[in-house]
Amino acid sequence: MDFSDIQTVEHDVLVVGAGGAGIRAAVECAQNGLNTGMISKSLLGKAHTVMAEGGVAAAMGNVDSRDNWKIHFRDTMRGGKFLNQWRMAELHAKQAPERVRELEEWGAVFDRTENGLINQRNFGGHRYPRLAHVGDRTGLEILRTLQDFCIHKGIHTHMECTGLDLVLDNGRVAGLVGYWRETGRFILFKAKAVIFATGGGGKAWRITSNSWEYSGDGLGMAYRAGAELIDMEFTQFHPTGMVWPPSVRGILVTEGVRGDGGILKNSDGKRFMFDYIPKIFASETADTVEEANLWLSGDRDARRPPELLTRDVVARAIKAEVEAGRGSPNGGVFLDIASQQSAEFIKRKLPSMYHQFKELAVIDITEVPMEVGPTLHYFMGGIRVDSNSQETNIPGLFACGECAGGMHGANRLGGNSLSDLLVFGKLAGDGVTNYINNLSNKPQINNLKIKEIITSATDILNRDEGINPFVLHEKLQETMQKYVGIVRTGDELQLGLEKLEKIKEDVGRVYAHASPQYNPGWNEALDLKNLMVTAEAVTKAAFLREESRGAHTRLDFEGESEEGMKYNVVIRNTSSGMVAEKRHREEPPKELSDIAFATLSELEGESSGS
Repeated sequence: MDFSDIQTVEHDVLVVGAGGAGIRAAVECAQNGLNTGMISKSLLGKAHTVMAEGGVAAAMGNVDSRDNWKIHFRDTMRGGKFLNQWRMAELHAKQAPERVRELEEWGAVFDRTENGLINQRNFGGHRYPRLAHVGDRTGLEILRTLQDFCIHKGIHTHMECTGLDLVLDNGRVAGLVGYWRETGRFILFKAKAVIFATGGGGKAWRITSNSWEYSGDGLGMAYRAGAELIDMEFTQFHPTGMVWPPSVRGILVTEGVRGDGGILKNSDGKRFMFDYIPKIFASETADTVEEANLWLSGDRDARRPPELLTRDVVARAIKAEVEAGRGSPNGGVFLDIASQQSAEFIKRKLPSMYHQFKELAVIDITEVPMEVGPTLHYFMGGIRVDSNSQETNIPGLFACGECAGGMHGANRLGGNSLSDLLVFGKLAGDGVTNYINNLSNKPQINNLKIKEIITSATDILNRDEGINPFVLHEKLQETMQKYVGIVRTGDELQLGLEKLEKIKEDVGRVYAHASPQYNPGWNEALDLKNLMVTAEAVTKAAFLREESRGAHTRLDFEGESEEGMKYNVVIRNTSSGMVAEKRHREEPPKELSDIAFATLSELEGESSGS
């Protein structure tokens, strides 16, 4: 095959994904003197970072001085049901305040307290007001700041360019083949290292807050290259997505609504979350149980309202209300902030939500409740990485942000996603710099691999007939929605795997018309490869974990098992196909274990920066 007409670009490091994690990683690489390239599947700024509306979690102690990194670490570990990678959770809690202050230095404009400090709000699972915010547009402000800062760093940005697969040289990264979505022209990126920051794979489900770009690209490319995936069974269904009208079903309704006083009601007008307090006794932490007892005794002035329990608890409660016939007219429940706050407060603190419902649902949330229901929102699982460097088991391949697994364990706390991408984006940049500086020789490009990647992509265009990729995608979404949803059983998961196997066969027969230019059918067909890896990995991991923990609920295995905390489920690519296996967890460092299991009073009052 003649490669002379294939566009070739060379960088020291290529960042795949231009959301918050990708840009933060690219900035660090550029500041460390590396020739840095960044590709984005869509336009720069079109990333799910903007959907993290409520705030960025960092124990700055600006609103409650008792907060500090140890309590943030403790909350994160307990929210994740102790399946988090201990070192990742430690680094995250320690470094988040510095990353937020750094953003402010770069131009981010946060809401302020009366004393002029960065304001912080309550959020689900966090012990104290911890989320630094900009109304309900925090992610947008963070992405704006990062973009404005990065354009002065000499970073080469390639927009509307999609990665197809990695090119390896004796098992280490040598580059990546992609294509321009507009023209269909292929491009080879030569690079000594690649950072994946591609987000999750929510488009494998029918009801999701994720937009079209989120097809598990990084997960699929990493898996095919031999990288391991971890914790894939833990998929977070955000409790509050829009349910009406159908055209916008699944669009996120920020947790900030509940953080600023919004309450959940069923069709009887009852604030039902109090009824679900007893059900968390077995699984929630000691201080939460103490708090729950205050609620049950009628003391509604506990530290946080029951609507701000962890997302898995609230999502299951909403599902239970709907299934009991107490749902809203369109299959959700009511989220009411109109009766709790003034119209002026709502418009000032939640401007995006006000306009979102005004424009998409034609309702005024300052006067009437919203209808909301669970929506597939976030992947706790992802590519397995080293906690300190973010390097995978493939030399030269790094990952950060949502596509990397391990930080959040079995359930992510709201607001931890934004601090995650800031902390681990920087660490990935540092990890890559260290890797490249220690390379003894430059990796070489394998032309046979390039030919294989391009042939696989163009085969779809060369068929005379086949299966419509859009129809197949819908079939995949219905399968995942029905069999791998918010609650699961072994029988349903097994049936789901059987259906996925059939869909996988059909993916090999998808067809798109012959021109690669402006060809959405071809784009969809190429995305299906990664969606299938994502869906199969989640389903196999969920089948293997025979317990209910965090965001993974098995009706046939209720409650957490003692064994379940001792292993992670790891997905590997083998010669016989995808394998899910239990990987034993090492004992945590004693100093971190002591913090995670300490009582709140033992940790309060320490310096927030300590």
